[in-house]
Amino acid sequence: MICYGPRVYEGDVLAGNWRRPGKGKIPKVPAEMDLVVEDADSGFCGAVVACDKEAVTLEDRFGKRRLFPLAPAAFLLEGKPVTLVRPAAAPAAPRRSASGSVAVEGLRARVARQSRIYVEGVHDAALVEKIWGHDLRVEGVVVEYLEGVDDLPAIVAEFGPEPGRRLGVLVDHLVPGSKESRIAAEITSPDVLVVGHPYIDIWQAVKPSVLRIPAWPDVPRGVPWKEGVIAALGWRMEPAQAWRRILGAVSTYTDLEPELLGRVEELIDFVTEAP
Repeated sequence: MICYGPRVYEGDVLAGNWRRPGKGKIPKVPAEMDLVVEDADSGFCGAVVACDKEAVTLEDRFGKRRLFPLAPAAFLLEGKPVTLVRPAAAPAAPRRSASGSVAVEGLRARVARQSRIYVEGVHDAALVEKIWGHDLRVEGVVVEYLEGVDDLPAIVAEFGPEPGRRLGVLVDHLVPGSKESRIAAEITSPDVLVVGHPYIDIWQAVKPSVLRIPAWPDVPRGVPWKEGVIAALGWRMEPAQAWRRILGAVSTYTDLEPELLGRVEELIDFVTEAP
C-alpha cells in the first residue's frame, strides 16, 4: 500500500478558518477506492477502503482503519480541503438471457415471421425454448417440432420456402454416412438450411457435468437409446421423468455442448436474415 503518514504543507492549511462560509467553494470529491486523504481534525491519513452514504473508512500504511463521517470540508486532499461524497453507483451490467444475449427489458413478443425453425422432437423444442426462447420472441421466430426427419423432403415442399419465408432445420445425429445425412442432402433449396449435431439424441447435448455424471453411457446396438441410458445410469424412472430431470438441470447456454450452441445460433441467423 502507498505510504501514508503525517504531511507537511506550505503554510497552515487551517489558518484563517477556511471552513468559514465565504472563504471559497470547497470541492466535492467522490470517495473512490484507494483515494488517499487526511482527516483534517485528527491528522489521520489513509486510503479509502469503504464508503456509504454517511461515512468513509480510511486505512493507513500500518493497516489501521478508522471510520469518519462524510462532513463538509472534513478532509484534506493534496493539502487542500475537500468534501468527500459517496461515489455514484456503477451502472448495472445488462441482464443476460439464458443464451448469453443481452435481454430486452419489457419485451413484447414480435409478430411471428413467416420463416420457421423445425426440430426433430418435443425434447429438442423444449431445450431450444429454454435457452433461446427470449431471442426467438425478440426476432418473432416460431419453433415447431417434427416426429423424425424421414419425411423431411415432403415437409419442406409443403412448407414452400422462398425469400422472406425461410426454413431452418435442426437434425439429430447429422454425421457423414448416417441416414440423416442422406436425407439432408436431398434438400437443395437456397431458402432452407439443414444443420445438425453429432449426438444420437438431444439429451447428449447437455454436458454430463451438469447432471453430475462422468459421461453419457454407450448403449449397445439394438437397445432403445433412452431406455439404455436410463438403465446404465441406474435411474429408476421413465424416459419422460428422465427428461424432466435433464431439462431441469439446464439453466444457461454454458450447460450445453458447443456443437449444439453453434448450430442453433446459425439457424436463428439464417431465418432472420433480410431477404
